[in-house]
Amino acid sequence: MLDALTVAVAVTALALAAWCGFAAYRDQPTKDWHFLAMAVVSLLALAQLVVGIVRLSGGARPDQGMTIFIAYLIGAFLAVPAAGFLSLTERTRWGSVTVAAGAVVLAVLEVRLYDIWGN
Repeated sequence: MLDALTVAVAVTALALAAWCGFAAYRDQPTKDWHFLAMAVVSLLALAQLVVGIVRLSGGARPDQGMTIFIAYLIGAFLAVPAAGFLSLTERTRWGSVTVAAGAVVLAVLEVRLYDIWGN
């Protein structure tokens, strides 16, 4: 895996979590700018998914098993879009809380992906 990409995904996810957490604190739902930030984080996660698949197809193998690595890659890719979809159904402050939680989950998944790969 690319360490810089893993750090970039985790840092942007934590920034999104802080921003949406602040919106929830101010009793605001997710807004268009939040969805733009979710798109940026999701594109970074998609890039990581593609890099991970390319590395696996090139012969590289994670230390802790390929199946668990692929599962974490897919979960990391889906964490923020799933939270964003749920925030659309809950147009209150709890939608912002949902996105913040999904972004924190993504950051934790990034740490775990780094560990699974064996760095």
